[in-house]
Amino acid sequence: MNILSITTSHDATTAFISDGRLKYFAKEERLSKEKHDKGCTKCLDYIIKNNYKVDLAILNSTTIPNPLHEEFLESLVRKQFDCEVVHLNWEHHLSHACLAYHNSNFDQALVLVADRHGSTSELVSEVESIFKFDKEYNIKSLYKNFALPRLGDVDIDNDVMKFVRKYQIDNPLAEIKTNTVYGTTHVYESATTLIGEHVLNNGKTMGLASYGKDSEFKNLFHNGLADSGLFMKVNSDHGWRVLLKEHYLKETQKVSETNYQFYADYCYQVQKQTQDQILNLIKKYIDKTNIKKVCVTGGYGLNVVTNQHLIKNLPDVEFYFEPIADDSSISLGAAIYAHKNEVGSIPAIPKHTFFNHIKYDVRGLGSKRLSERDVARLISEEKIVAVFNGQAEVGPRALGNRSILFDARNPDAKRIVNTVKRREWYRPFACSVLKEDAKEYFEMYHLDESPNMTVSFPVKTDSIPGVTHVDNTCRIQTVDNSIPHFYKIIKEFKKITGTSVVLNTSFNLAGEPLVESPDDAIDVFNRSDIDVLWFAETGKAIIKQDI
Repeated sequence: MNILSITTSHDATTAFISDGRLKYFAKEERLSKEKHDKGCTKCLDYIIKNNYKVDLAILNSTTIPNPLHEEFLESLVRKQFDCEVVHLNWEHHLSHACLAYHNSNFDQALVLVADRHGSTSELVSEVESIFKFDKEYNIKSLYKNFALPRLGDVDIDNDVMKFVRKYQIDNPLAEIKTNTVYGTTHVYESATTLIGEHVLNNGKTMGLASYGKDSEFKNLFHNGLADSGLFMKVNSDHGWRVLLKEHYLKETQKVSETNYQFYADYCYQVQKQTQDQILNLIKKYIDKTNIKKVCVTGGYGLNVVTNQHLIKNLPDVEFYFEPIADDSSISLGAAIYAHKNEVGSIPAIPKHTFFNHIKYDVRGLGSKRLSERDVARLISEEKIVAVFNGQAEVGPRALGNRSILFDARNPDAKRIVNTVKRREWYRPFACSVLKEDAKEYFEMYHLDESPNMTVSFPVKTDSIPGVTHVDNTCRIQTVDNSIPHFYKIIKEFKKITGTSVVLNTSFNLAGEPLVESPDDAIDVFNRSDIDVLWFAETGKAIIKQDI
């Protein structure tokens, strides 16, 4: 069977499975160059140009119902492929969960999904879910937190409860919550909007929170989010912002190096409260089920500080943190679910983050040949080197195929690279470290690896100040020979400097998607102060004239 799966929520992707194998998986924004693109046309063009036959199309069209959009998308797909079309609009969290469980390799697991909006109806929105999976893909819903509507008149006693009762009948094991005004990610995004950022830019909140301290902001939480699940009982979506401004803010200002403490203290408290909320929720269902393997996904699953909090406080639990935790995972997760239901088996999907199936010809690009040792030497000389190799990473983390590299030993690295990328001054950088040397530099707790940059770890040495955040942690990628070109670069860097760590950040500029094609890479190179662009497949580089 040939299954086409499309999601057009933010961070839209398209997946195609043929005869039980994944043949195509790509992210729309990488092709359209529009950050968080909700479309599918660029991805579909690839399917059409390759004359792929489609038997079944799965549409996860949006988290917020838009009948006109859904009708248009369905008619487009039917016209182009003449296939059966199925909508999985109420399976948003389940789609997240299916990919995370599949990639975990666990035989049995709990899967936590936490995001701002999962599937949304006119009545409720799913914000946290816990599922139980086994190796036969028997799936049970154990917990569902539904946020109540924030706008319009809804009869909670009748309409909402009818919906909840129907869900309870379909999922008899599930604990249902409807009394929370906001979910965990809503709370987190309150801090993100406070600092003047889009709700999807929560990484900025996470970075700023590390500069904060305990303060009176804890009084904004009623008995603590972690205890009550409630965050400021207010009647409107913006109520918490109004209250915050009335009590604390005279005027809203852009976060700067001179006024950041106020915002940092607020972000700190939100980080503290939400990570405890997630910890307590997971502990509760581990106790209920005695299952000590847990997958974490959904937008909040990208919170590397919370993930560290979970590992540290639950040392006897085996965690898998899905690297494609944002809505990029929806199309592929839905395809897995559909294939299991329609065919009775799980499709063969590479268990690696390099999922993008578009390949590029880089022959003829670059004027000078550089070996991995040459690249390592340039990094040691504090040159900013961009690496382009093969298929791009679909998720939000650059793991060596679309990366900008710099010397982690440089104490001024954060300022230098943030300036090049046009990012905020307070934002930290991740690093890549040889897997075999990771414990020399980082407190890894009981882990031997962290290959996908999904967890922050305490730094044990003062030798890598360029990637050590103000809270003495760093988000890391452990690298082994499964990424040969990247492993060789860091190996050579170690031979030259004695250090097994390099700063690794995504190959893009602020507000832009990761580069996808060679043309994208050259464009960003020309518009920035990156010194070297190296094409790993050919070993050739484009070098700024003053190098």
